[in-house]
Amino acid sequence: MIVVSDTSPINYLLLIDQIELLPRLFGQLVIPEAVRDEMLVPDAPLVVQAWIADPPTWLTVQTVSKIDETLNALDPGEQAAITLAQTISADLLIIDERLGRRIAMERGIPIIGTLGILDEAANQGVIDLSDVIARLQTTNFRISRRIIQELLENKA
Repeated sequence: MIVVSDTSPINYLLLIDQIELLPRLFGQLVIPEAVRDEMLVPDAPLVVQAWIADPPTWLTVQTVSKIDETLNALDPGEQAAITLAQTISADLLIIDERLGRRIAMERGIPIIGTLGILDEAANQGVIDLSDVIARLQTTNFRISRRIIQELLENKA
């Protein structure tokens, strides 16, 4: 399975100490250089900077030679992640931002976000969803209370 990720899902999984869900669920993960670069900016959380400075063996950083110009409304990481997902015919793109998700779906790229990863891990019995979502809510992750409530109710 070829899985590409944008920056924010990795950041949030690191912040809530759940980054190991990625190799557990997907095996290998590919990110474009632009995503790596976003993780190294000085205002990125220190845990994110430290992690990407010494990436795990299950993470591959790949060059994207030409960004699709029709993606200019997105930030560089999203542009590169969508372009890379299309270029390597990824089976899945991990992305949270609404506009990026919509564009990827319009292009036929299957997507999942941070909450989808947590939901899948809970379905497999790997995490306690309510505990992990409580930790996610201590970050600046933005999602409506209704969506979180629906997700938790589906597990009850």
